[in-house]
Amino acid sequence: MKRIFLSLLILSLTGCSLYYKPPPIFIPPVGYTATPETPLADLSPTHEPNLQSSATPTNDFIPTPTVFIPPTETLVPTPNVQRDPIVYHAQAGDTLSVVATHFGVGKDQIQSNVTLPETSFINPGTLLVIPQVLINTTASEHLLPDSEFVYSRAITDSDFPTDVVSFVEQAGGYLSQPREYEHTLLTNGGEIVKQIAQNNSINPFLLLALLEYQSHWVFGQPQNLAQLKYPMGHIDYDDDGLVHQLRWAVNQLSIGYYGWREGRLTEIVLENSQNPASDVTARIEPGLNAGTVALQYYFSQIYESDEWIQALDDDTGFITRYEDMFGSPENRSQYEPLFSHDLIQPSLELPFTPGTVWNYTGGPHGAWEREGSWSAIDFAPSGFGGECSRSFAYVTASAPGLVVRAQDGVIVINLDYNNNEHSGWVLLYLHIATDGRLVNAGDEVNIGDKLGHPSCEGGISTGTHVHIARKYNGEWMTADGPIPFVLSGWRVHKGAVPYKGSLTKSGKGVVSASSFSAPGSQISR
Repeated sequence: MKRIFLSLLILSLTGCSLYYKPPPIFIPPVGYTATPETPLADLSPTHEPNLQSSATPTNDFIPTPTVFIPPTETLVPTPNVQRDPIVYHAQAGDTLSVVATHFGVGKDQIQSNVTLPETSFINPGTLLVIPQVLINTTASEHLLPDSEFVYSRAITDSDFPTDVVSFVEQAGGYLSQPREYEHTLLTNGGEIVKQIAQNNSINPFLLLALLEYQSHWVFGQPQNLAQLKYPMGHIDYDDDGLVHQLRWAVNQLSIGYYGWREGRLTEIVLENSQNPASDVTARIEPGLNAGTVALQYYFSQIYESDEWIQALDDDTGFITRYEDMFGSPENRSQYEPLFSHDLIQPSLELPFTPGTVWNYTGGPHGAWEREGSWSAIDFAPSGFGGECSRSFAYVTASAPGLVVRAQDGVIVINLDYNNNEHSGWVLLYLHIATDGRLVNAGDEVNIGDKLGHPSCEGGISTGTHVHIARKYNGEWMTADGPIPFVLSGWRVHKGAVPYKGSLTKSGKGVVSASSFSAPGSQISR
């Protein structure tokens, strides 16, 4: 087993774990006849059961409000013993401020043989010399490329199975059997995985591998009550069942991936359920890629230290199960990196008709689930005061492109006219009313073309509005980042918490986000 980090080996926790040991080495589906064992009755969920559910089944998976993750203090005191500096080669997605945060140093302490950009992406491969101030960190092995974490061309154009649903049916396990699932009208487990993965832009085959690793759902049968009710390993009465478990899982994975990408996550905490005073905190190895950090963070939410180490071992852990099911990522290396350091956003216009007054109601916040990339912003037609009522205003196309999805309150436009939601620049519009929608999948649109009316359809919403976000090759692009979100010359700026922030435009002043359409939030095109 390769090094994880010294402090974990020394402080390895003892006692019975709530989450059970990981399943045995992968067993191919041929001849697989596993049957459930006697259910365990002594589970200890973290919340009391909610016996009265008011949830209404729906065909879409509802985004939930973002919860703010306070920024992590990143500067680490320099050790008394002088150590040799680290020679680091920049990775795709690195910026000067994020690299400094990862390594626990100031931006002015990073040296290079070239001038480093202050705000844009650093050219991958650029040599950086960085003071070594971190001592105990997680392992340095890269387990999962970024292109196999997000729902990218590596998934749609390579040797992955062509269809998620067909793969699940052919695997023949518990997930393939039609049944009623809470919180959705869908009865096909493969369809549920596919839809949640598509909405969150996360590799659906990664979710299948996690389901199989944790609970045998893909090729076999759950082995106990924990695996049956909590197939992603998160034991909580409020999150039981496949739909809640998958939505919880993609949220944790997104926290790890985008929190690391955007410099908001620097540590992993491994809790000791028997003795909270013995919780272990480890600094994330600064040279890791976002896809690997996503796995480290996810497993830290369901495992204690010994099981966490086992799950992340690159010889016997989860990644071997993933490769057994879908082959080695090394065979798909041509899809890395997801984007170049000099990527530029195409010209975009505000998503409403000229001459109308709208309100900027939501600054940068989660693209779909609660946490993750702060990529989305919200606009509402003036005069609605936070009510969910019908609007006769129109949401319009911000750029020319091809409509690749139009259903359940969602419209997705590919700006490269590529009939692939996971390739190139893509715009997501959420809360577009089905009644009065003017476009369908396969339609071409131009700037300013009417798409439909803003509404509360397609998710939880406290008022009629449109939610818009960008992604490139499947990765959500943060609204206030190296490639700023600019609409009709207005540039997006994040606030201290999600949904706050502003828009600025030279000669036009500042528009501040307000969920109550307060004065100063009005904007027109």
